[in-house]
Amino acid sequence: MFTIIREIMSGEGISIESIVQIFVLVFIVVCCNPVHESAHAWMADRLGDPTGRLSGRITMNPMRHLDPIGAIMLLLFGFGYAKPVPVNIRNFKKRKQYFAITAAAGPVSNLLLALLFTVLEAVFTVLFVKAGGENGLLEIAATFFRYAGFINVSLAVFNLIPIPPLDGSRLLTALLPDRIYYKIMQYERYSMLALFALLFLFDRIDVHPLTWLTTAVFGAIRWLVNLPFGLIFR
Repeated sequence: MFTIIREIMSGEGISIESIVQIFVLVFIVVCCNPVHESAHAWMADRLGDPTGRLSGRITMNPMRHLDPIGAIMLLLFGFGYAKPVPVNIRNFKKRKQYFAITAAAGPVSNLLLALLFTVLEAVFTVLFVKAGGENGLLEIAATFFRYAGFINVSLAVFNLIPIPPLDGSRLLTALLPDRIYYKIMQYERYSMLALFALLFLFDRIDVHPLTWLTTAVFGAIRWLVNLPFGLIFR
């Protein structure tokens, strides 16, 4: 987003690729974040806790999942989060294990979406090549799904950071003693602000560890998807 802002400020206009990125970010907030949060609520319900389902969180309505700070982080950095799904761990028969599985459901849904969007990118890329490389709409569609796949991987990576209220902190329940875990959770209200400031600082000094990890994971997904496409259409 900072690159897009710089394009606008330069007075040279905004590129088609940047416009596609803006639409992708809106698409993520409106469509992909609801999938992520619904996955949490659905998994918790399957494991015995209906709290999320009864709170109306198994829905594609983006307003039920919107967190303003998380949405701003997504728009600025490509990493963000939605409003956490309420979970009552006392409803689980195996509290620590089921809570961790519920937490993992969100990032897993993002990785599955990334896989789907990468397949769609490959399909539109093949169609673009078959059209002689002259169909701009096919090229835009391939670009859209490439960015959508990348950002879904970035969301999975970001949400696995073990800082509350991110999903990674919930996974700690399966690893840490309760006394230490609840001590960490006491600082939940401050941790996201600290992370937001740290990401902003990293961006200013051009250090992007999350982007590096995301690029590696997304590269592996693209390699996996493009392998059969390369064999079929070579």
